Amino acid sequence: MHKSIVMIIDGEPFFRAGVRQALSQQDSLEILEFDPEKGERTTIEQLATSSPDVVLLDIDYPTLRGLDLGRKIARGFPATKVVMLSSNPNDDDEELFEVIKSGAAAYLRSKDCIPTELIDTTKRASRGEYPINDSVSIRPKVAWRVLRQFQDIAAMGMTIEDITTPLTSKEMQILTYIAEGNTNKRIASILGISEQTIKNHVSAILRKLNANDRAHAVFLALRNGWISIEVDNNGKYRGDRISLGSHPDSSSLG
Repeated sequence: MHKSIVMIIDGEPFFRAGVRQALSQQDSLEILEFDPEKGERTTIEQLATSSPDVVLLDIDYPTLRGLDLGRKIARGFPATKVVMLSSNPNDDDEELFEVIKSGAAAYLRSKDCIPTELIDTTKRASRGEYPINDSVSIRPKVAWRVLRQFQDIAAMGMTIEDITTPLTSKEMQILTYIAEGNTNKRIASILGISEQTIKNHVSAILRKLNANDRAHAVFLALRNGWISIEVDNNGKYRGDRISLGSHPDSSSLG
């Protein structure tokens, strides 16, 4: 059986032990622990050596120092999914927004997180899913803020001329479904193809766009007008929220 490698990065040995205990009965997971107090360089070296599928990373509330490391992992190790763990006792839209910007795949508050949720989120992240979409869907203010950020920085980023290899029609179709918040598994079900094929397409999209992650790819598509997203006054997406623009190779989506 293939095991997903999960690395726990937290400065508190007691917390690391608790997370390990929660995951230890899962035969599909191999658990590693690392103390970030050894230094960021050593942490990065350990990540390069171990190549974990998932990193469970302490957000280090209230200083949020863990976010900086999370950003570097998301950008430097695109095959590794980051699950941010917060000890924040309260729902915090600002914290969630910062986690989204870091490129993390998921966000859990340890106060409210039960073992089954931790296990499910870790496994979903290991399969390439983005459980953080669930967090956004129930927080309309955050969803609206993410969209507004895309709009506010529309003058930044790449242009069509910067992309040497245009996306295929299938890749544009998949990018559209990603923008709607669908997971790889859901997109595979919609299109009637394997989840691995979707993962291959997503990898190709990120490579062609030189994007750090799925959110960055969506931003580039919005920036260049290939897709558009509309939300209502409550921050919820409308049924006609996604429309295709004039990407060079988006004329056919069969």
